[in-house]
Amino acid sequence: MKKNLLTIIIIALLIVNIVLTGILMISIMGTNKKTADLVSDIAAVLSLELGVEEEEEVVEIPMSQQFIWNLSDKLEIPLQSEDILDTEGNVTGKKDHYIVFESIAFSLDTKAKGYKEYGANIADYESMVRDAVTTTVSKHTIDDCRNDFDTIRKEVLEAVRALFDKEFIYNVAISGIKYQ
Repeated sequence: MKKNLLTIIIIALLIVNIVLTGILMISIMGTNKKTADLVSDIAAVLSLELGVEEEEEVVEIPMSQQFIWNLSDKLEIPLQSEDILDTEGNVTGKKDHYIVFESIAFSLDTKAKGYKEYGANIADYESMVRDAVTTTVSKHTIDDCRNDFDTIRKEVLEAVRALFDKEFIYNVAISGIKYQ
């Protein structure tokens, strides 16, 4: 009799456990769905797509339509100074840093608007281009250059494009980068 009574109690507790688990799952699923809807609404308001990064538009220019223009000499650019701190965190001086580009090459689209006006004799504007590159890069610290050089490369491209106010320059290649 004791075994039967114990079995009945265990079965009753199992049934109660299953019912309570079902109720708990239903309430959690409802709350989870509401939370997911709220996050989706917030992302829609902020114009974000969850888990999707924005891809850059890649410009494909045939080789027969390209002209590569290299700056004549290497370029040494002073970067923003770094503070030297003592053991207490006080600034005791500045440390200067430089970045050196062994070569900078601009890709020009010979069929684009503005190439005939500027691109054919772009070497005449070399000093202005060098100044635009130097001004753009010198705004950054050595850590910016080491950690996120692609952003700086894009800024250089935009600065040179702004100089000519034309889109015939579509890419910049910087090689031989050295930090001092």
